[in-house]
Amino acid sequence: MIDNGPYNLSFRSKDEIREYQEKALQKMLSFLSEHSPFYRNFPLSDIRTIDDLQHLPVTTKLDLQQHNKDFLCVSEEKIIDYVTTSGTLGDPVTFALTSHDLDRLAFNEKLSFTTAGCKSSDIIQLMTTIDRRFMAGLAYFMGARELGCGVVRVGNGIPELQWDSIKRIKPTVCIVVPSFLLKLIDFAAANGIDYENSSLKRAICIGEVLRNSDFSLGTLGSLIAKKWPSLKLYSTYASTEMQTSITECEHSCGGHVPPELLIVEFLDEDGFPVPENEAGEVTITTLGVEGMPLLRFRTGDICYHHNEKCACGRNTVRLSPILGRKGEMIKYKGTTLYPPALYDILDNIPEISNYIVEVYTNEIGMDGVIVRVSSRQQGEILEKKIKDLFRSKVRVAPEVVFEHSEVIARMQMPVMARKICKFVDLR
Repeated sequence: MIDNGPYNLSFRSKDEIREYQEKALQKMLSFLSEHSPFYRNFPLSDIRTIDDLQHLPVTTKLDLQQHNKDFLCVSEEKIIDYVTTSGTLGDPVTFALTSHDLDRLAFNEKLSFTTAGCKSSDIIQLMTTIDRRFMAGLAYFMGARELGCGVVRVGNGIPELQWDSIKRIKPTVCIVVPSFLLKLIDFAAANGIDYENSSLKRAICIGEVLRNSDFSLGTLGSLIAKKWPSLKLYSTYASTEMQTSITECEHSCGGHVPPELLIVEFLDEDGFPVPENEAGEVTITTLGVEGMPLLRFRTGDICYHHNEKCACGRNTVRLSPILGRKGEMIKYKGTTLYPPALYDILDNIPEISNYIVEVYTNEIGMDGVIVRVSSRQQGEILEKKIKDLFRSKVRVAPEVVFEHSEVIARMQMPVMARKICKFVDLR
């Protein structure tokens, strides 16, 4: 089993947390020096403290794509599970996990669930896939098992089967892409299901942003909360590369970084740390990973961070909702945009049943934006409404193209996709 650190490390003092992390960092650097073909030539012996990490180069997604096998620190005989990234910003990258890494993954998700208030008495319904080389689904199952919860492995989609499972087994928690909750609500309303009085009390939400940077609910979160007020929403942020989840507590004021498992930096374009009032790129160093540990990996995700003690008592760094991905940043007519800001506008237009945002390079070499939408009310009036809303919210209006809902659905779920895609980058 992995070293879980002091009991409830997140509730210890900042000095105790830092002391633990720096010892774990030294252990990891020694391991990399001995076993990592990629990192062994870095000046790792010069690193004594967390602050010293700034003297090392960062690791990028391109490094992982071009030198994938050089990140492997164990023989193939020790590998138990192979997974791949989703390929949002390029070709998917393969990650290999040892038995030790699977134990770490289970411990991580146990921490995530307990941060969101889950207990061993809960039954968790898994509304995301556990197959297709997807790390998260397996992590959820193992974390629930580690905590002692019951698990209902329904997988994604199929509202009828989800509700049948809820009625039969009475789960108290679900793990779900939040927009799917709206489909569950619609199905329940159409079939006479009293969802407000169902057994579900918590939803741990992945893959889509629920909140604004000030932690207030955004359009999607507000819509779910209005329709299903008895369901408490928790945001969680994770990636295959970090092999760790960062989850909100009951106070809904940012995701708590588990200090046993991760050191996080927030960097500007030039690689320097940003203060709390500036958005920076989430840059992670994994602790306790055996198969493919990462040192100063730039995730591409942009957010704010908060260092003050949370009302829940945890002393950990907290992440704001992700503003967007660095690789998905759009410079449109002099305005910097990230896709989540566009989704928030489109989610707030009731006439739109589905959409996808498409970015391309126009004839003068600049970013162009097309919003493809499906709606029963096509025409100039709706097009003007969409553009006016964009101008009022983000100061610029994209090109609007109406498509059949089936066309949008196919664009959102290309072959081999594991999750719905709302953003197509053709640059």
